[in-house]
Amino acid sequence: MAAASYATWMLEQEARALLTRLKRVKPFALHETMLPAASLLPAAQVGIEQYLMKGRRELRRLIHRYIAWLRGPFGRRARPAHAQRLFSLLRLRFNAVLTQFDLFNDALTQRSENEIGVWLSGLEIVSADALAIPGHYYEVPPVICYLDRGVGAAIRRARTRLPGGGENPVAVIRIPRERMVGSGIASSLIHEVGHQSAALLNLVNSLRPVLQGMQRGSGAYSKAWSLWERWISEIVADFWSIARIGIASTLGLMGVVSLPRAFVFRLNRDDPHPSPWIRVKLSCAIGQALYPHPQWQRLAQLWEAYYPLDGLDAAQQRDYQALQATLPGFVALLVNHRPASLHGRSLAEALQVQNRQPRRLQALLLAWQQQPARMYQASPVLAFAVIGQARADGRMTPEQESTLLGKLLTHWALRSTLAVSATCAMRSVQPMSSITAQYQRNHFNDLIRRMI
Repeated sequence: MAAASYATWMLEQEARALLTRLKRVKPFALHETMLPAASLLPAAQVGIEQYLMKGRRELRRLIHRYIAWLRGPFGRRARPAHAQRLFSLLRLRFNAVLTQFDLFNDALTQRSENEIGVWLSGLEIVSADALAIPGHYYEVPPVICYLDRGVGAAIRRARTRLPGGGENPVAVIRIPRERMVGSGIASSLIHEVGHQSAALLNLVNSLRPVLQGMQRGSGAYSKAWSLWERWISEIVADFWSIARIGIASTLGLMGVVSLPRAFVFRLNRDDPHPSPWIRVKLSCAIGQALYPHPQWQRLAQLWEAYYPLDGLDAAQQRDYQALQATLPGFVALLVNHRPASLHGRSLAEALQVQNRQPRRLQALLLAWQQQPARMYQASPVLAFAVIGQARADGRMTPEQESTLLGKLLTHWALRSTLAVSATCAMRSVQPMSSITAQYQRNHFNDLIRRMI
């Protein structure tokens, strides 16, 4: 066989092998086992499957075109090096499709784990609640969560480019396994939700010009303002978390960044995260601005007792003095910022922080202790805020917190599953009489009451 013919034959075999392996990549609905309560919400499931199906369909089309080209006159006359180069590009596309599949597969495989799968589904309900704010400023994207090693959370935002191309159909949040399950998990989770919300509202780009202006007019404090600008994307996410769950956010943050002293005080301009020491102080300052209460000063003093400034070198002392001097003005700027995306409202107004005042959360805890069913009827984010406040006040032990949150996550996951099932059942029998519709609604409500 001539060298060119042999090369063409070999490349066709390899291309057909790609097709064979591609057929083995099935929709998740056909090979991932999980409890119904652990399954994704329909919007997330459909979005993922449609995105991956489109990628597989496009890849199949390209492979068939390549094989037809090899068999045609141009392919038979092509130099082996040229034909191989085209195949190598095709194989890179194949691996990109598998990478995208594995990205979601890592998240979905955990749905079969005992308890964890259902809790992840419950956390997705919390995420959706934390994303939604009154005013219809944006369309809330679907969210999926999964656990991983490490102490920090991360997000791959919806509507961003995925490896290999295409727009991510859902937000994927990685949660540290060591946070399961306590109120601290809400701090990590809602911080990542804050990144998604900030992108949807264009908050970072709205704040940067203001911070750049502060640098130009602040003289000796110019460096401090440049650091605030460098860190603004993470700070906005922290702000979102504090505005949604109150002191639970700061307590969770302290749990994450309680590191050896050298790491706590490290100032790195290449890192978008504030240094842990000033980040906790900033969190307390934001909390005090949103929810005036002695608890924030007490928590800030505790943090200073854990990590006193004594022993820092002269340059570090100057940096932290400048950051603390500019901190009140920076917090005021955040609280009163009115981005165009919020149509004239400030961040504090849009997030309705008056509903998270400590005294209100404390009153809700007392009411829920008298009538536990009311806790299950509250919004998930509010429930986390109340539980976090109770932990801060010493009115709930870590053991009670973990047990209660496990029950709440299971309840939210099951309630969502039943709601979807009821909706599908109602649609499948349309048109239905008003008597039948009322019966199905009552039956669904009865299931919810029995769950509680």
